[in-house]
Amino acid sequence: MQHVARYDAAGDRPLAHGRTADFVTLTKPRLNSLVLVTTVAAYYLGGGNELPWLRLIHAIIGTALVAAGASALNQFWERETDRLMRRTESRPLPDRRMHPQDAMWFGVALSALGVADLALGVNQLTAIVALLTLASYVFLYTPLKLRTSLSTIVGAIPGALPAVIGWAAATNSLSIGGWTLFGIVFMWQMPHFLAIAWMFRDDYARAGIPLLPVVQPDGRTTAHQAVLYAAGLIPVSFLPTAVGLASAYYLVGAIALGAILLVLGLEFANTRGMPAARRLFLGTIIYLPLLWAVMLTDHFLHR
Repeated sequence: MQHVARYDAAGDRPLAHGRTADFVTLTKPRLNSLVLVTTVAAYYLGGGNELPWLRLIHAIIGTALVAAGASALNQFWERETDRLMRRTESRPLPDRRMHPQDAMWFGVALSALGVADLALGVNQLTAIVALLTLASYVFLYTPLKLRTSLSTIVGAIPGALPAVIGWAAATNSLSIGGWTLFGIVFMWQMPHFLAIAWMFRDDYARAGIPLLPVVQPDGRTTAHQAVLYAAGLIPVSFLPTAVGLASAYYLVGAIALGAILLVLGLEFANTRGMPAARRLFLGTIIYLPLLWAVMLTDHFLHR
């Protein structure tokens, strides 16, 4: 159901209803569902199946709140550029259905509650990692998007830190296992982001966001980097076996999934067409949950 409300810039209130749905939209629930999948997977790989359920519940709730708050604050800062892009112009802030300060305080409140829940219900280390994730996403990645195409690499850091959050929640440490999972998510994000950037390059250009397809419109560098990161993801995905998180059986699934993603990247590099970019994007969406499923199954069967 479409909202008919608009924020009156000269007044104090939105002009109609639909605020609950708009606040939910600020949290980016679909995007952050994958954040929670990563956090839970890392928690169990860290030995979380042997820990109290209450700790897992707090880890999920706290991480969800921080991720939702970060999304709201990101949209608060990007409301003007979002207004210039078709894919984001109908969000609550660019569509003027919500006062910017409402979104800002909503994001601050969710973030604070999430960090507090992690500190009190899980451990202080997990809360610190979550706070660093929030800060790097909102105060580093978000402003860099308007300045350099390298922002994509910077943004992959907070995007991969939920793996460390889950690991720290289970182990109260920042040991090699957590950073191994971080490396997988970091590498996975790059072809994912590059496919999105190519699909919506006209929108990003209209908003003045200098992502790689905007800076180099022929798409060669974008495609080459997508292939490079997809290829690099394959050996990185072997690391769980190297550090003892998975057995050699896991490698079969990791190789198969990595090969499929690499083929999709090569197809995109060969055609640089919209259908190939969409297939690469969908491939990345499917890849990560399947890799977690393979890793967790192997972990439980062969630990």
